[in-house]
Amino acid sequence: MRIRRTLSALVAAGVAAGVGLAVAPAANAAPPTGTSSLAALLASDGDTFDRSWRDFDILDQAVGAVLAAKPSSPVAVLADGTIPLTAFVPNDRAFQVLAKDLTHRWYGSEQEVLTALAGAVGIDAIEQVLLYHVVPGATIDSGTALASDNAALTTAQGGTFTVDVLSKRWGIVKLRDQDRNDLNPFLIPGQLDLNAGNVQIAHAITFVLRPIDL
Repeated sequence: MRIRRTLSALVAAGVAAGVGLAVAPAANAAPPTGTSSLAALLASDGDTFDRSWRDFDILDQAVGAVLAAKPSSPVAVLADGTIPLTAFVPNDRAFQVLAKDLTHRWYGSEQEVLTALAGAVGIDAIEQVLLYHVVPGATIDSGTALASDNAALTTAQGGTFTVDVLSKRWGIVKLRDQDRNDLNPFLIPGQLDLNAGNVQIAHAITFVLRPIDL
């Protein structure tokens, strides 16, 4: 399933107003004005599974699978580049680790990982997990994140996670989710401010955020 084809036919309905963001924009930062969507960014590397575990093919295909099954899903907001949001995007390795955690098997290909996740939890749960990675209503760049220790972010899924800045000097930021028994993800240096200059921005993370205790 190709996210570009699936999302281009959809118009995002928007997200609920009044999200609880405790993050202020960085001082003197010019507001972004670009309207290139994160859907376009995810599809820009060829929109297929490959052998690199550092990119976002599983995320790309998971979004497409959700929208194929549920065309009215709020996940479609990722296709409307006029709607400000920040996504914290797990790379393929992060999904591989999640599949291992849920099924107790290690899968050697990206296709196998997505198939295993869909079989283990179902498309509705995948939708909720994806929405938990999206913070609507704000374009949070990495500089703002570094200045936002203990900020609680409300997601498009309705749950929250917390920004935990461990080192401003070295740019070490952890995100504390709702699963208290597993490892929390970190922002990945070198893969921050993806889609910069646009109102939809993304930051890569090391593990999948969990909206509940899995």
